[in-house]
Amino acid sequence: MKTDNALLKVPARPATGPLTHDDLTFILFGASAAQYLNAACELNLFELLEHKPGLVKEEIAKRLELQPRAIDILLLGTTSLRLTEKVDGKYRNAAVISRMFQEETWDIFKSVVGFEQYICYEGQVDFTESLKSNRNVGLRRVRGGGRDLYHRLSENPHMERVFYEYMRSWSELSNPLLFKHVDFSGVRKVLDAGGGDGVNAIALAQAYPNLEVTVLEIPGTAPLTRRRIAEAGLSERIKVHAGDMFAEPFPPGHDCVLFSHQLVIWTPEENTSLLRRAYEALPPGGRVVIFSSISNDAGDGPLMAALDSVYFAAIPAEGGMIYSWDQYESWLKVAGFKRADRIPCGAWTPHGVVQATK
Repeated sequence: MKTDNALLKVPARPATGPLTHDDLTFILFGASAAQYLNAACELNLFELLEHKPGLVKEEIAKRLELQPRAIDILLLGTTSLRLTEKVDGKYRNAAVISRMFQEETWDIFKSVVGFEQYICYEGQVDFTESLKSNRNVGLRRVRGGGRDLYHRLSENPHMERVFYEYMRSWSELSNPLLFKHVDFSGVRKVLDAGGGDGVNAIALAQAYPNLEVTVLEIPGTAPLTRRRIAEAGLSERIKVHAGDMFAEPFPPGHDCVLFSHQLVIWTPEENTSLLRRAYEALPPGGRVVIFSSISNDAGDGPLMAALDSVYFAAIPAEGGMIYSWDQYESWLKVAGFKRADRIPCGAWTPHGVVQATK
C-alpha cells in the first residue's frame, strides 16, 4: 500500500465567512448526505466509474442492477454532493475520489464509511441524552452486556468485523504520520496500550527491525490480536498481554508507552490514571507517546474533531471526545511527567502527537 498520499498531505481547511442557508441545508440533511455516500460505496458505484468512466445513466443502472427510479435517486444525490460529475450525460468520479483509487487509499476510506454506517449512526441518535446525562446512552443500542462497546463486540460478529476493519484502515492511513514525526530508533521495547488487533505493533515492528512490542489488550480481543501478529510473521517480536489496563499495573520492562487513538475514548480522570500507570511502569528517561486526533485549544475546531466527538460522547464508553492539546499536557503533568512536546501533523485528519519523558 502506498503511504505518500494526498490524504496525509492536505491540511483540513477551516470554514470561513458567515453561515449561509446552503450551509444550514448541509447540516440539516447531513445524515442523508452520508447515506448517499454509503449507498454508493456498498453498490460499488465508485469502483464502476473508476474502471469505466463516461457511462450514461442507463448503463450504470444495468451494471448496478437498479431500477430507473432508484438510479435517478442515487445519481441525483452523488452528483449534487459532487461525489460524481456529469458531463454531456456521462458520469465519472470526482477527482478526489479518483486520486484515492490511484494512491491505493480508497479501501481505507471505504472502511471509514462502513464504520460510520454500522457503528456510529444508530447510537448517535442518543447524542442529546448523552450530553444531558454525561454518559454514553447510545451504547444501549449495541447488543450485549459488556461495560463498553469493546466488551460487546465479540457478541456482534458483523459489527466486530466492521470495527476492526476500520481501526486497521484508520491506523494504516495515519501511522505514516506517526513515523514521520516520532523517531523510535532509540527505543528498545514499546508497550502499545489498548493496541487492538495489533495493527500499530505490526507497523512499528516492520519499520524498526530491532524493536520489540507488547500489545496490552482486553482478553476478548487478545486472540484476534495474536492471530494478526502470527499472520504477519512477527510472533517472536510482538507479544500480547491480555488484561485490564485500568485494573492492573502496566507490564514492566518497556522504555516507551504508546497510546494510539486510545485516550479519546475515556474520561479525563481515566486518562490521567492511565498516564500515571504509564509513568509508574517506565524507567527514568522512558517516554510516553500519545498519537491521536486532537482539537484546538481555542475550542473552535478542526471540524472533523468536533464531528468525531459525537461518536465518543454517545457510544463507546462513558467518557471521551477529541481532546485538546492543553488537556493532554495537563494530564501528563498530573501523572508526573515534567515536560510535554506537541507536534501537529498538518494533515487532512486532525492528527497530532504529544510526547513526554519521565
